Amino acid sequence: MPQVRPTHIDLASILAEPNPSVDLRLHAYEASTSNFLRAVTNYANRAVAEITKHRNAQEADKKRLVEKTVAVKAETNQCKVKEIELLAVMEREKEEVREAETSITALKRQLASIRETCQSVDAEIEQYRALTANLKREKDRERQTLEMHAAQTGPELNACETRLRCHIEGIEKDRLLIRFTHIDKLDIDREFSFVLDVASSSNQVITTTPPLPNLPILLNELNETRDIFHFIRSMRSAFAQLVEKH
Repeated sequence: MPQVRPTHIDLASILAEPNPSVDLRLHAYEASTSNFLRAVTNYANRAVAEITKHRNAQEADKKRLVEKTVAVKAETNQCKVKEIELLAVMEREKEEVREAETSITALKRQLASIRETCQSVDAEIEQYRALTANLKREKDRERQTLEMHAAQTGPELNACETRLRCHIEGIEKDRLLIRFTHIDKLDIDREFSFVLDVASSSNQVITTTPPLPNLPILLNELNETRDIFHFIRSMRSAFAQLVEKH
């Protein structure tokens, strides 16, 4: 805005004029005033615009801060939820570890018990092996004795079968089947038989074909004398007497 310089007024010369007047230069004053008012208005507008700009910037910053605060709070809440979940997972894992340790301890006890049992079984197996070896030696001795006895009694058995017209065979363990023929003169092929059980010290006759009424007497005599060959001869005689009676 151009500056209006004050004009020097010669008051004496003005008063000497017929129509004295002072040029106040109102046009310039008004122009200067108008320029000043425009300048003030422009300044005020710029100030308002700047204030508005700063206010808008502050509002935007405040909005961003609020949004960031909300996001941080949400993230913090999520972190807290995850922390709670992780704590629950850790607690479950601790419980699983405790259960696993308990199971391992129980399994260790079972393993120790099984090892003790295995040691006991191994000891029993060794005992059974020793017992089996002793039994085998005894059986071998018994077999040798039986073979020697069979070798000695074989000829007697053959002579007995030939003389008594009988056949002797083992049918089960410790049981002998003795069959006779040539007893019934009307049917020499008719068989008379009995099964003798020699498993115990007291011999028993399981079956006879046909039945013999005097069998108990013959068995008592056998158990007293222990003479099986004599018992076989007695059984043949008993069958022959039974045929003669009928």
